[in-house]
Amino acid sequence: MKVKLSLLLCCLVLTSIVSGKILHSEKSMYRNIMVTQESGQRCMVFGRLSRNPTRQSCYNIREPKQLVFSYTKYMLAGFTQLAEDPQRILIIGLGGGTIPMLLEELYPMATIDSVEIDPAVIRVAKDWFNYRESPKQRVHAVDGRVYVKRQGLRKVQYDVIILDAFNGDYIPEHMMTQEYFRELKGLLAPDGLLMANTFSSNRLYNHESATYQSIFGRFYHLHSDQSGNRVIYANLKQINRYEDEARTQRLKETLRQRGVNFRSFDRLVNQKIDWDEDARLLTDQYSPANLLNN
Repeated sequence: MKVKLSLLLCCLVLTSIVSGKILHSEKSMYRNIMVTQESGQRCMVFGRLSRNPTRQSCYNIREPKQLVFSYTKYMLAGFTQLAEDPQRILIIGLGGGTIPMLLEELYPMATIDSVEIDPAVIRVAKDWFNYRESPKQRVHAVDGRVYVKRQGLRKVQYDVIILDAFNGDYIPEHMMTQEYFRELKGLLAPDGLLMANTFSSNRLYNHESATYQSIFGRFYHLHSDQSGNRVIYANLKQINRYEDEARTQRLKETLRQRGVNFRSFDRLVNQKIDWDEDARLLTDQYSPANLLNN
């Protein structure tokens, strides 16, 4: 069923198709992984060249501090919406480790937990993308759903949760359900922020959006005008609430140097309900595979 789901969704992937020199290739327990390089960009790729593989993570070799993907820039822009600097950050999905490495630089006192189910991805991130663990930054080789449940039992709370887990075609189906979102909400601090990377248009859009709304209430979201990704900002009460604070302005200036365009962010972020609110919710019993098979 999962194979069938992947085949149905492969045509919906909107990230760039791979080209360039292949520096590394391996087959892990979960996926085919390649490292490619072209035009000054090194990318981690999931999939096979014969089956339209997609870029999962890239960095600019000449200017490594510059962010490559627009959705990553918009996720970082979300940090300007926090009332204070985050002390604990959870990231589901490591990729090349671009986001946690930058966040460690921005918030050296924060504890950053990254979760990646595939040990091969962790190894490739360290060998080819300069990802490094530190006393304040750890990566946990475990399924994200399992890790979230364990942290919930320990009563751990996070100021920011970032969802960026993809299996090569789309988000793993057990990470799109009402039960999972409820577990995530239990980990979120009262004034915390959850951000999720998803797609702007697909057959699951109505169901996915309605499922988020059922747990987090009305949320902000942003459709990238370049990549076809959508970033969801959940548990955010008001946009640009802390705009006038000196701390926010300093962060914005730092992020502008990384390529974040706040004019685009302000123009695109909104609370518009552009989905069918009566769409059936995704649950552990009614997963995306069930939906697409009907």
